[in-house]
Amino acid sequence: MSKRVTKQQARETEATSAPQAGRPFADSDALNAALARLAEGGAPQLRALAGWLLDRPEELAFHSVRGLAARAGTNANTVIRLARALGFAGFEPCRLAAQQALRGDVMDYGARAARLSHEQRAGALEEALRNAALATARAAFAPGLMQAVRECVPLLLSARRVHCVGVRSCFALAHYFSYLGAIAHENIMPTPAQPGLIMDSLAPCDARDVVIGITFKHYSAEIVRAMAAAREQGARVIALTDSHASPIAHGASIVLRPPMPGPHTMPSQAGAFIVLETLLALLSARDPAAQQATRLFEERLLRMGAYVRSNAPQADEGQPG
Repeated sequence: MSKRVTKQQARETEATSAPQAGRPFADSDALNAALARLAEGGAPQLRALAGWLLDRPEELAFHSVRGLAARAGTNANTVIRLARALGFAGFEPCRLAAQQALRGDVMDYGARAARLSHEQRAGALEEALRNAALATARAAFAPGLMQAVRECVPLLLSARRVHCVGVRSCFALAHYFSYLGAIAHENIMPTPAQPGLIMDSLAPCDARDVVIGITFKHYSAEIVRAMAAAREQGARVIALTDSHASPIAHGASIVLRPPMPGPHTMPSQAGAFIVLETLLALLSARDPAAQQATRLFEERLLRMGAYVRSNAPQADEGQPG
């Protein structure tokens, strides 16, 4: 006598035993790109789940159907639908592929440079760079990441002082945020130009202050130490980093995980720049004093001769536009 199979049992069987049609994730870049496409153009429930996973793809790799559904605030059926939309016949092969993608990341800079050379010889480098840039722009505006960016705004506007620290390649990101931010907001402090000055600048921090730390694999020891010191002094911490497992994510009030796809020699920072530009725009829009402060800054530098105007005829000078 055959047993009657319920719809729920059928779904669970499909989720755990269906064969995989192919492995669409060559690495975490491919996984993030696939999630970004779903977050932008999937059905409403799939968009929400894909956007949530973009901020934490490791959740897809290491949870069951029910476990992932509970953590993401959705249902098991939506999790299975997402696996199918990603190109799999069920959840289990999707989870295994995500594990392989995350474990297969090449973080060694020399190996990444070798991959660049290989793709150049194969004639695929420019296409890979183009696809990575498009995937970065999509993923940077995924709902989960944008929600985290929005949560930063009141934290920063209410702070006594805002410090942003980064070294090596991340110094450019920290300086960009601090320089543009300080034009419009008087509580944003300059980024220390030398690693030895980071602790000096953070020494007066307390619970009234916010410290933004920026570092990605390989994590810079100076920033890891600085963020630990800021937390010990009671400062609120925002971590701009690549993983919730990052050493600066522990104890952070907010973790911002920008997309970093691409075959570059080092992980791409284009997504981090998009995140910081978006945060600066939201800060300026919410701060009543920002418009006047920006106008005064521009007028002063023009008067001092810090800017050189173009020699091209200007429409507002009576010349053809």
